[in-house]
Amino acid sequence: MTASMASNDERLKFDSVWRGAHVATMKDGRYSTIENAAIGVVGGRITWIGEAQNLPDFEVLKVHDLGGGWVTPGLIDCHTHLVFGGNRAGEFEQRLNGVSYKEIAQQGGGIASSVNATRAASEAELVASAARRLQSLMADGVTTIEVKSGYGLSLDSELKMLRVASVLENKYPVTIKRTCLAAHAMPPEFDDKDAYIDYLCETVLPKVAALGLADAVDAFCEGIAFSTEQVERYFQKARELGLPIKIHAEQLSALGGTRMAASYQALSADHLEFIDEADVKAMAESGTVAVLLPGAFYTLKESQLPPMDLLRQYGVDIAIATDANPGTSPALSLRLMMNMACTLFGMTPEAALAGATIHGAKALGISDSHGSLEVGKVADFVCWDVESPGELCYWLGGQLVKQRIQHGVSHE
Repeated sequence: MTASMASNDERLKFDSVWRGAHVATMKDGRYSTIENAAIGVVGGRITWIGEAQNLPDFEVLKVHDLGGGWVTPGLIDCHTHLVFGGNRAGEFEQRLNGVSYKEIAQQGGGIASSVNATRAASEAELVASAARRLQSLMADGVTTIEVKSGYGLSLDSELKMLRVASVLENKYPVTIKRTCLAAHAMPPEFDDKDAYIDYLCETVLPKVAALGLADAVDAFCEGIAFSTEQVERYFQKARELGLPIKIHAEQLSALGGTRMAASYQALSADHLEFIDEADVKAMAESGTVAVLLPGAFYTLKESQLPPMDLLRQYGVDIAIATDANPGTSPALSLRLMMNMACTLFGMTPEAALAGATIHGAKALGISDSHGSLEVGKVADFVCWDVESPGELCYWLGGQLVKQRIQHGVSHE
């Protein structure tokens, strides 16, 4: 199982060769293993991969001996709210002491508290707090992460959050995709949802697009947020501006947001506990990825499971993400989410790993370059101190990362 970008009569030249471990390539969403593998890298991309014994004569700047274990693609966390001010640990404790979410909201808690704290925080303060969370995810094997805005809910604050995501990418060895989630909730200065959607379409989205600060646009389609019709107006503007779309949908009720988003060729629809067969069929036809968020399911003690059998029946690709946020999923381990996808949603370890690699890449629109270990793709991979790939879902915690390679460079 070898592949090369050079002809057989040429001596291969690499910046680096990585060997001494087995590889789960995750090609086509399967382990697709290569035992005793070698990976050749040039310019941050894979130019050869196969069994080390089949590697032709080559010249290389450096050979890295991984010293055993398993290599997988770097993990991709395709749904996070990583940038926010403050935290809501106090509310978590209140809820466990019997205070209702409604009562907390009436006291100024809930998302309103995150909005106030995020608006009040400086850009430097947001970078510092998000960096701590980002480093935890990176230490757990994440090499690509999506970061949403949505706790600003005003032009200046939304731009501030998106700039913070850019600063983080420049500061750390990680790929960050930025998503404008300005249609997340109602800001305190608005009391009319239609008027707020008008503001987003007329003011916020055009500015975000003009500055090139977002790779996609997202919205929360739910009774406690925005209606399907309101979200569709927001998506129409995003399409006009050339921005791909994603959607939070069918988490708490069935509103048809998933089907609507699929009609706009949404990259992903996320949460999805209440989708039905028509939704799943629409996703299959549009190629929309189902992003499941077991951390929120767990934290909220939900009982309505996503319809896993329907998703499998229609061949919808399933991604797994942390949904890292201050209120409903304070999760800083994508591996733990993979375990929860297995234990709560009945996924196999292979499917969960695909959900955190190749399908996560598709949910971000980057599966041509990320998510599996194949010739031509970016050399983002992790060497794990495990005896089989299934252990990544098996262990609850623990430091399993031996080496984390980003664009062909090791960051141990």
